[in-house]
Amino acid sequence: MSVVPFDQREGVIWMDGSFVDWKDAKIHVLSHGLHYASSVFEGERAYDGEIFKSQAHTDRLLNSAKLLDMKVPFRGADIEAAKRETLEKCGLETAYLRPVIWRGSNQMGVTADPDDVRVAIAAWPWGDYFKDREKGIRVTLSDWRRPDPKTIPVKAKAAGLYMICTLSKHAAEREGFSDAMMLDWRGLIAECTGSHIFFLKDGELHTPKGDCILDGITRSTAIALAERRGVKVNRRDIRPEELSDFQGCFVTGTAVEITPVREMAGVEFEVGQLIRDLAQDYSDLTHGRLKL
Repeated sequence: MSVVPFDQREGVIWMDGSFVDWKDAKIHVLSHGLHYASSVFEGERAYDGEIFKSQAHTDRLLNSAKLLDMKVPFRGADIEAAKRETLEKCGLETAYLRPVIWRGSNQMGVTADPDDVRVAIAAWPWGDYFKDREKGIRVTLSDWRRPDPKTIPVKAKAAGLYMICTLSKHAAEREGFSDAMMLDWRGLIAECTGSHIFFLKDGELHTPKGDCILDGITRSTAIALAERRGVKVNRRDIRPEELSDFQGCFVTGTAVEITPVREMAGVEFEVGQLIRDLAQDYSDLTHGRLKL
């Protein structure tokens, strides 16, 4: 089945305060964001017409822009309203949303025009991120590592930080894996290419501290759901040689939601009942059947 390229789809996209036809949502080839990665974004999901954790995503988007020294010409309330209107105009209730902020084409060079900041929001239907998520995905170990927080603003959801994620995921898929797990600059377990990691051992969950990775909105939700069930969650440094000590594993993220892992870096895991229960809890929460 052929896939329609994203620049040839139907609908509208919100750009800089107004809606334009999907195919006309274009930027210049000399945009600063394209050449110098001066771009931040969010990935969000709407369920049954409601954008899950919408305000938290908007807050993180604006904080990412602040970390990249970008002066956003819209308030958080403007972006919130634009996201809802985008869903409505696209006729979508269940969808993926992509707000993005980038520097435009007023100036070319490392220095950017501080007033040349663009904002857009698109929405489209998107199902499961992984095809085999129910039985658990297979994850390999990436050759690339997450950077030291002193080298780049790791708490920004910035485009430039995803280059090594793309490289890692491409390499993993060529070898028949769904994704890749990345270590941090110290050699500790960090995250997958677009999701956070949890391990299960003796009824307790273990997840990396998060000092060099994005503050995950779905990660925080998974922690709250686990604690609701009385499960202890340990946020700590995790060494790769500990993998064989764990009985289960899952990853979290807006796109992946809560997805079990059946193999990571050569270690096999059981997709047990607790992980299935948490995945169901997340589905119930996002569809309004459960309250936190």
